Amino acid sequence: MKLCVVGAGGRMGQYVLELAGAAPDIDIVAAVDHPESPLVGTQVAAGVTVDSDVEAAVAAADVYVDFSVPAATAAAAHAGAKHKVAGVVGTTGLDAPAESALAELARHAPMLLAANFSLGVNLLMVLAEKAAAALPGYDLEVVELHHNKKRDAPSGTAIALAKALAAGRGLDYDHARRYSREGNVGERPADEIGVVAVRGGDVIGEHTAYLVGGTERIELSHRAANRSLFADGALRAARWLHDKQPGRYTMRDVLGL
Repeated sequence: MKLCVVGAGGRMGQYVLELAGAAPDIDIVAAVDHPESPLVGTQVAAGVTVDSDVEAAVAAADVYVDFSVPAATAAAAHAGAKHKVAGVVGTTGLDAPAESALAELARHAPMLLAANFSLGVNLLMVLAEKAAAALPGYDLEVVELHHNKKRDAPSGTAIALAKALAAGRGLDYDHARRYSREGNVGERPADEIGVVAVRGGDVIGEHTAYLVGGTERIELSHRAANRSLFADGALRAARWLHDKQPGRYTMRDVLGL
């Protein structure tokens, strides 16, 4: 499988390059980063140096893996659609242009977007949805904790977890969600889902879904111990995706959940 890594200079891009470079079934053919990146021009695999030409890099591959920023995600998706290259996308905080470009990609090639590529987190989503459905009278809350360098809040995973709770309860997410609370907000509505973001230190990522009843509390939690688990999940998704038909897929599809 010929692989392109978008966002090669980032932490996740580095993990993907490291794991892919050690995989006998993957051939790294291109890596791309923003033009000002100090990594541009350096060699990251045999015969492969980091470039800033997104379209050329994506066009060379069977699948690209993207952990970058929304503008780069949009550019890679446009290139993937043009050249019919499958895309595995883990960029968070996506804006409207990036979402539109990914929708375009899915019309021409297989595309998988995930807020989190951890196998455990994706199982957590399923458990949270089932728990919310099974416990209709319980209040639903999500708390996430990440390192102090993280730019977006709440995290994409926290939002996905809250959406799983909303799906289990049959709620409209945009109406039900409450990002943090401040001031005299009044009583908590029964159909509200609170989402709180905490930042500090070098925490890789922790997410907890709370289901709080009158006499008990259930906590469904996931704690990441090493970022390599996300890269490993992304490469598993890439292997699964590269021979699929055009369309939008999820990690649930990859895991058969």
